[in-house]
Parts: sequence; C-alpha cells; structure tokens
Amino acid sequence: MSRHREMQVFQAVAQAGSLAAAARDLTLSQATVMRTVASLEARLDNALLSRGPRGVSLTPAGERFAESCQRILAGLETAERSVAGLHSSSAGQLNLALPLLMEHQVLVPIALDYLAAFPEVHLVTQARESVPRLLEEGIDVALVVGHLPDSSGFAVPVGQVQQVVCAAPAYLQRWGRPGSPAALHAERTIVVSSTGHTGDWLFANGTLRVAPRLICSTTQAAIRAASAGLGLTRCLAYEAYEELRSDRLEVVLEDFAPAPLPVQLLYREGRRAAGRVRSFLDFAVPRLRAHPAFAN
Repeated sequence: MSRHREMQVFQAVAQAGSLAAAARDLTLSQATVMRTVASLEARLDNALLSRGPRGVSLTPAGERFAESCQRILAGLETAERSVAGLHSSSAGQLNLALPLLMEHQVLVPIALDYLAAFPEVHLVTQARESVPRLLEEGIDVALVVGHLPDSSGFAVPVGQVQQVVCAAPAYLQRWGRPGSPAALHAERTIVVSSTGHTGDWLFANGTLRVAPRLICSTTQAAIRAASAGLGLTRCLAYEAYEELRSDRLEVVLEDFAPAPLPVQLLYREGRRAAGRVRSFLDFAVPRLRAHPAFAN
C-alpha cells in the first residue's frame, strides 16, 4: 500500500475514532485497516493508537501525525483540483462559518443573491461563538468578529461593529434614558449568560457590574425581552440589526460606547484558494462593507 493510501486510512481512523467505522467509510475490511495502521506504526517506530475495550484513541504522536496527514492530503487534493481545472471553477460545496445571529440578521440576503449568481455552488453555513480552525474543521470561509491571532490565515476586513446598550421606546418613555453608565444601577437590565454568571458591561470609561432583572441564556432571547419593553440589554449592533432598523429598539449611552470590534472574512490558501472561495469573497466583500450593520 502506498504511503498516500496509508495516510488516508490513518486519517479515516483518526476522524472516526474507530477501526470498524473507518473500514466502513473506506469500504475496506477491518483487518486491512488494522494491518495498515500496524505497518505505519512499525515503519515510524511509534505507537499512533491506544487500543482499549471502548475502541481506539490517538496517542500524542498519533495526534501530531494526524494533523500532518490532514495538511498533506488537503494539499494534494488542492493540487489535483488545480490540474483538473476545478481549482478555478465556482462549483462545489462552500462551508461558511459565522457568528451566532449573523446569518439571520445580515447574511441571508447576500447568500441568496450569491447562490443565484453561482448556481453550481452549494452553501453550508455553521453558526458558532469561537473563531474556527479552518483546516481542521473543513471551513472554507469564516466571518469573524474581533481581533484575530496572527496565525489565523488570510483575512479581508469588511468593517467594524459597535457594542450597544439598547431598550424599547416604550421602556425609555416610561423610565427615561440613562445619562451615564452609572445610571444603570437604577435601571432594569437584561443580561446574557449560559452559566448564570453576569459579568461586567464594558464602556469607554471602564466596566460596570449590573444587577439584572432577567438573565437569558441566549442573546436572541435578551433582545426579544428588551423589544417587549422589559429593560435594557447589551449586544453587538448586528445582533439587533432588524430591531434597531425598525425602531423596536433604540440605542442609549452612545457617548460611552467602547471601541468597535473589527469584522473580517477569514480564509486559507490565499491566491491558491478554490474558485468557489474566490467567487464568494469577490461577491460578498463589497456587499458586507456596504451593509449598515458594519459601520466603516
């Protein structure tokens, strides 16, 4: 068996976490998969898998080798697509990661127009809170809010987003507009926490601990509660874009807002990126930069 095939087999075992599952995925016998891994371990003079009654797991050396296999196999696939002419074609599945609520509030109209312009592309979106690991998670493009680590990949800035404190007009009419962050101590506030820990609200002149009237597990729930007039909540402007645009919510304490956060499209491979990636960047970047949710 070639070294390329050995890496494919081992990578399948690493991803599946099971020799039997990897054998099914590769349409090989389990005995063949076991022999291939054993041959690899003998040639590398290192144990790659730990065997136990509940299956197999990667050893530290196996984890390092699996990461190397993934990079090498991805590079070979890119090279083969390029030679076959697929590298420049805007076709195939585009995996896009983006923050929670970004899909609903910002992306859908852009995505629909993109799919109409490129009918051979299939778009799969994944909402998440953290910055994804593009190669390891098979992500083509990620829309990221916040500062990136230096090693994240290629990034295209599309704007910036402001953190806002907002409330329904009915609430503000009844209770008045707070004149400073300190005034929030006397206000009804709505905070977001999945653990019950409230944390601090950040402002340009420092942080403030609020005593919430309501703690929600999601930002979407907090925005809905604020829109219903229950109190003031804090979020990123894009998360409440439709509510702010339709005047269901109003921003307060604008003069005390902290510095805005950058918004970027993150991808890998630079100029060698697949055609579907380049077509999405060319299509989406000017539209995102023009979107009112991202003040430049």
